[in-house]
Amino acid sequence: MSTKMTAPHHTTFESIRQQDANGSEYWLARQLAGVLEYSQYRHFMPVVERAEEACRRSGQPVEDHFEEVLTMVEIGSNARRQIADIRLSRYACYLIVQNGDPAKPVIANGQTYFAIQTRRQELADNEQFARLDEDQKRLAIRNELAQHNKYLAAAARDVGVESGLDYAIFQDHGYRGLYGGLSAREIHARKRLKKSQKILDHMGSTELAANLFRATQAEEKLRRDDVQGKQQANQVHFEVGQKVRQTIQDLGGTMPEELPTPERSIQQLENERNKLKKDP
Repeated sequence: MSTKMTAPHHTTFESIRQQDANGSEYWLARQLAGVLEYSQYRHFMPVVERAEEACRRSGQPVEDHFEEVLTMVEIGSNARRQIADIRLSRYACYLIVQNGDPAKPVIANGQTYFAIQTRRQELADNEQFARLDEDQKRLAIRNELAQHNKYLAAAARDVGVESGLDYAIFQDHGYRGLYGGLSAREIHARKRLKKSQKILDHMGSTELAANLFRATQAEEKLRRDDVQGKQQANQVHFEVGQKVRQTIQDLGGTMPEELPTPERSIQQLENERNKLKKDP
């Protein structure tokens, strides 16, 4: 069913893909507007603006994905003139489709298409990820978690989690939900860490993955739901942590607080990797 739904849109969307001299792919907004069946470009612009705002809130530089350009168009009698257009990355196209009207069949098809493409990429990444050893997995997940925590912080700030103390309390609620009521300080103590050491840098790949899932799901829920104020944000983060914990339990997994603490920290692994790169 998914293949049938996405096939027509896939062909049209990919057929307007272009490449620059460096081999980088891009799409033009005016062409994409036609694919998405907007009768006039001015009706398409509010969707682009919403997509740019979504990009901004995700912590991504808007200019990396939405670039204002001039393109040439035919105006009759073999004459041409320049008009304003926008050069879009694939991520920008994804955001535009996600912010379009799902009542339009072509938008619904587009959303399905991107969902399938994203899942395919996840599966490909999983195959590559499976070939990594434990230390490599820890480094990969920790780096991804660091990036997603930036997105989570931005989403929390948008709903009222403003000061550093506010954010520490917000994060603590997420940990309490995931770790069966344990606070960040209590997790830190269980791992027997020094005051300056970060708990995320002393987790194995399984524990890191649970926290990555908590962070991504909390960010998505904050952006999707009408969350207002830091107290509601804290509750959302706590509930997301609980849901992740419940999922682990349902799958018969080990609770995060019961997982072993690795002997080497993320910093030690990074130092070793950097040393290997420098040595001939």
